[in-house]
Amino acid sequence: MGPLCFWGILYILLVGAYSLPQSIQLRVKPDGHFKILQIADMHYANGASTKCKDVLSKEYGSCSDLNTTAFIERLIAAEKPDLIVFSGDNIFGQDTSDPRGSMNAAFAPAVKAGIPWAAILGNHDQESSISRFQVMEHIASMEHTLSQVYPSTKSIIANAEDVDNMTEVDGFGNYHLSVRGAMGSPLENRSVLNLYLLDSGDYSKHPKVHGYGWIQESQKKWFKELSSQLKDDFYKEPIAHNFTTPPALVYFHIPLVEARHVKCSITGSKQESIGCAQVNSGFLQTMREAGNPHIVFNGHDHVNDFCGDLSENVKMCYGGGVGYHAYGKAGWSRRARVVDVSLHKNRSSETVGGRNNAPMRTMSKASTMQHTEWREVDQIVTWKRLDDQTPTSLPTIDYEVLWSRLPLPSKSHYEGWSWMSVMAMIEEQPPLQSSTHTHTHDTVPDSQVCNELVS
Repeated sequence: MGPLCFWGILYILLVGAYSLPQSIQLRVKPDGHFKILQIADMHYANGASTKCKDVLSKEYGSCSDLNTTAFIERLIAAEKPDLIVFSGDNIFGQDTSDPRGSMNAAFAPAVKAGIPWAAILGNHDQESSISRFQVMEHIASMEHTLSQVYPSTKSIIANAEDVDNMTEVDGFGNYHLSVRGAMGSPLENRSVLNLYLLDSGDYSKHPKVHGYGWIQESQKKWFKELSSQLKDDFYKEPIAHNFTTPPALVYFHIPLVEARHVKCSITGSKQESIGCAQVNSGFLQTMREAGNPHIVFNGHDHVNDFCGDLSENVKMCYGGGVGYHAYGKAGWSRRARVVDVSLHKNRSSETVGGRNNAPMRTMSKASTMQHTEWREVDQIVTWKRLDDQTPTSLPTIDYEVLWSRLPLPSKSHYEGWSWMSVMAMIEEQPPLQSSTHTHTHDTVPDSQVCNELVS
């Protein structure tokens, strides 16, 4: 075999390993819903021999990494998500004797369930015997994963080869996932929901700047170009222009500087300072300039689990800490965030066209939509599941509408309502009967949330 042939085969094998698995396609279910489970900060180490942190004294003796695994397995069984996103610090590299084995164990519940999953890196994943690149490389090689080491050039250049990857983008684990519309709908071949996953780094590489890492200029450029391309793809022929631009969910580990001044009020708990970088990356402005609604999901700060407004049209939510080997707060349950995306259903036949009967683009086969057809995203809601360590219960708290296609009444309108009643009213369904769901609105004082600086 000649040298050129050898290197050609090696190149195909290497870049092929970093490409998005083509056999897994994310799509809204026939019932019009798509559910995402966020798993934040597992801090997995060595399994049964790794003891828990910050639990009640009665729990120390038997508590280990296996409690984290059991919690995730119960979450999957209870929520039956369509996608699981692991949002960084998946393993705690400093305590890991075998990082690849630790990753296999940490992601095992998703692999075992056969559910598509994706992962990004935090600041602790690489603190072991392998590099940050090697950590992401291993994740991208696992079963049922949609994770990628590098973003694909094809995502922003329509005629690019599948094997082309953007290695010039800073970090490892920058990629996007598209969720297509329901089968049989006018948007079945369009992405109705875009997920961006980014590497927010670990620690500052600048000699005069200390602290955590941040999103770099090359990542912002990639995000901007990709966002523009996805918008063009959504509105390309044949399709009518009266569909709402798809919203975006953005996952990265370390929160933005602006999270220190998140607009009040918030839903959830803020129990520690915001662990952001000392440099403002400008990524919030990048998202704002993209135009469509964005919701950011972070990890990193384990005992913060709130949602709030970063700016107009950009919200943020913490995942809340899942891992028992991660620091926490004794008596404050480990938790995970669930996001449910629902489509708008056209309830009666209508002609597809512009607003106020403006000229319309031609749709394939027909220009009349029937009442049975799903359309674009209607609402994005969220709640959290708590691990109370009982065999039959994972309490649900803090139901919240993160985004709606149509304006909703203010939060004060719902004071005193249970989250089940709010959901039933929004979805125009009878109230659900359940004793395991509760609603809490733990609003931290404005002076603490909106003006607090990192200590």
